Amino acid sequence: MYTLTLDEIEQAARQVYQVMPATAQYAWPLLAQRLGCTVWVKHENHTPTGAFKVRGGITFMHWLKREHPQAKGIVTATRGNHGQSLALSASASGLKALIVVPEGNSIEKNNAMRGFGGEVIEYGRDFDEAREEAARLAQAHGLFLVPPFHTELVKGVATYALELFTAVPDLDTVYVPIGCGSGICAVIAARDALGLQTRIVGVVSTEATAAKMSFETGEICETASAHTFADGLAVRRPIPEALAIYGAAAARIVAVSDQEIAEAMRVYYTDTHNLAEGAGAAALAGLIQECGLMEGKKVGVVLSGGNVDRAVYADVIG
Repeated sequence: MYTLTLDEIEQAARQVYQVMPATAQYAWPLLAQRLGCTVWVKHENHTPTGAFKVRGGITFMHWLKREHPQAKGIVTATRGNHGQSLALSASASGLKALIVVPEGNSIEKNNAMRGFGGEVIEYGRDFDEAREEAARLAQAHGLFLVPPFHTELVKGVATYALELFTAVPDLDTVYVPIGCGSGICAVIAARDALGLQTRIVGVVSTEATAAKMSFETGEICETASAHTFADGLAVRRPIPEALAIYGAAAARIVAVSDQEIAEAMRVYYTDTHNLAEGAGAAALAGLIQECGLMEGKKVGVVLSGGNVDRAVYADVIG
């Protein structure tokens, strides 16, 4: 299991800040009144792509240009935010970006990936099948296959956690959504690099519990499906390298239903007037579920993205 040093995360931050400023973290008073604890929201919905993933895309592309200067382009699989990140970063570096998404993927996320310069291919019934197609395309076209989890991705993502912990070093607990794991592993890396004692709680969907099952059994568990509207959480099998990190260092993993996620999206809107996608609201949904445990404490939640389709959001907001 690897760890990141504070120097490595700070170096990544310098790369990130060439493209975007740090995002804000605010303690919203209406969330505090609602939940009985101080709630610091890390606003990763305010990045250039509307989600935290862009940070990892920036640092990954720096690494790729340094370590694989002959690469003519990249290919990856995504439900959207990872793909937007890499489309933006690859295009800025003059590289081709081939993005594989499952059939029926978010139209608005697909459009955003194209807007950032990516070529979008729809394949398979879910993220895991799209990943297999991305690997095939990498071989067929001689492109660099970007995995959903990689040290350089985590290094970039850890910069948001560094910002949060530098601003609020005395957080008792931070809730982080888990898809493929770069977010929670990044928060763990930054916490450990700073020598803090903050507890890290992962949040998954009740419809995609592979990470929670694997965490609790200590073995890789796979689910037959991952049908949740919170597409960033829709993973059937955890990434082993990520599980090795959060499996050892997270306090626990909680599962929230689509109904709980939708309620958290509504709460974000009414209490902070921020737009959150399903996965982006999952951390708050986890805190709402556990607010009794957090009473009187200082808690962080990661609003990891705001890229929700208009029709979905209209249905949620009612």
